[in-house]
Amino acid sequence: MPISKILATQYFQLVAKRQFAEAERILERIKLKAEKTERNRGYLQALHGILLSNKSNKFNNDQYTFLANTNLNDKPAIEKHRREFLKHSRNSLHAEYDRGFFTAWADFTRILLKLEDIPQPQTMHIETQIAQPEETEPSEYSTTIKNAKPSKSVQTSLDRSLNSDY
Repeated sequence: MPISKILATQYFQLVAKRQFAEAERILERIKLKAEKTERNRGYLQALHGILLSNKSNKFNNDQYTFLANTNLNDKPAIEKHRREFLKHSRNSLHAEYDRGFFTAWADFTRILLKLEDIPQPQTMHIETQIAQPEETEPSEYSTTIKNAKPSKSVQTSLDRSLNSDY
């Protein structure tokens, strides 16, 4: 049985609204109903990665993660990324696993385009500075936290623990 578009849509909406507990329950239902194919394995891995990157995004200022560096309310940018994901999902040179992975991201961006006012997580940048010798001893450090604006990048973070499910 292919992955249910209804369940996947519910999952994407919950993740976008940062309702992670319910999204995890939907993800488990999707896993139980999905066929054991390479394409579905890639799709499920992407679903898990989307959830993890959204959950950790609040405190993560990783310059290499897609979600940390994308304004989810910037519809033209999301549409551009969606077209790129679709291009990869249709490319016959990619393995089935990769095509499933990119299909999940294309589906997620499709849902993001339909949603209004997606809550943006507050990203934090922690900066450690060495105090000047005349002020204090050189071994003392001061930590300041600043709001950081994400830069654009396309890459996702994967958790390899799902590979054991198949």
